[in-house]
Amino acid sequence: MDKLSLSAARRIAIAAQGLGDPRPQRPVDRRHLRRVLGRIGLLQIDSVNVLARAHYLPLFSRLGPYAPTLLEAAAWGKPRSLFEYWAHEASLLPLESWPLLRWRMQRADRLEGIYGGLARYIADRRGYAEAILARVASEGPLVASAIEGTKGAGGWWGWSEAKHALEWLFWAGHITTATRRGFERVYDLPERVLPPEIMALPVPEAADAHRELLRLSARALGVATASDLRDYFRLDPEDVKPRLPELVEAGELIPVAVEGWPKVAYVHAEARRPRRIEARALLAPFDPLVWERSRTERLFGFRYRIEIYTPAEKRVHGYYVLPFLLGDALVARVDLKADRAASTLLVQSAHREAAAPSETAAALAAELRDMAAWLGLEKITVKQSGELAPALSAILH
Repeated sequence: MDKLSLSAARRIAIAAQGLGDPRPQRPVDRRHLRRVLGRIGLLQIDSVNVLARAHYLPLFSRLGPYAPTLLEAAAWGKPRSLFEYWAHEASLLPLESWPLLRWRMQRADRLEGIYGGLARYIADRRGYAEAILARVASEGPLVASAIEGTKGAGGWWGWSEAKHALEWLFWAGHITTATRRGFERVYDLPERVLPPEIMALPVPEAADAHRELLRLSARALGVATASDLRDYFRLDPEDVKPRLPELVEAGELIPVAVEGWPKVAYVHAEARRPRRIEARALLAPFDPLVWERSRTERLFGFRYRIEIYTPAEKRVHGYYVLPFLLGDALVARVDLKADRAASTLLVQSAHREAAAPSETAAALAAELRDMAAWLGLEKITVKQSGELAPALSAILH
């Protein structure tokens, strides 16, 4: 088995994510968007909007300032190039991935692989869900709030009956997101939303789809353990176990022993192995480089937890904290908030890592200036919380 130093593994992982590439010097267009999605495979969707919604941030991290309408048009405009579905949680994916997730839709139709509470609800109320599907088919796009239904009693986030039905129909692939109003999904039939050529693509057998999804995961991660690869598209262990040896046998994955990792890892056969990485990026909590927290800790020695749901007095680093990547290391973390009323990017706290180089504050300040400009904010205010805050504040004021 090949051996890989930890620093080499970091460089492979960063390069695979496109974070070591120079940012475009010309205005970002759909070609840049396609290139990023071709590498990372998906964008995780999240509703928190304290800075910017999570699906917008990975593009900024890789491309620098770009027009958010570019992503919105690709996801919900015409012609679209992305669709929404459950991949790594709720995600935006290239249209070509639709057939690769049909097995998950088929399982959901059989009430397999979905939330237990939702499965029990549909088992009792399938007829009601099918009636809503018939209504979407006859009336056109619908939102959950437009359909009458009683609210749930506690739990299940108080979902209405219609919300339960629509979520299952979405999971089972009977409906998809036509567009969004605010952040609410507008549902319609896939055949009225997705291009005919996508709907006409052959649906692979589940085993073939799992194999291809593992290929996409390996290409996006560069180097990863079996559990890392499985996590990328939330695949079940029993679906992955027989596929990995096939990819190794085919020469597509190369088993390696990474320095300090207790389990075998796999390098994608076509992964770049750069000797040096020039990267500078603020990473969203749901960026593919860091969303698997145990891998982040194995790769970077960086323990990262999102503290949104932690009581304020118990938070260590802040509410919405972004790691800062510089070179091949995570060197700092900042708690950021966009105060749109005051046109200000608030740096609530700024913490440096123990091995952060002397240029960390200057590099982070440059990235924050780019982010503020991208968000249309005129000022940056640094609160004096965290050991990096004084140096950051001195540079930015």
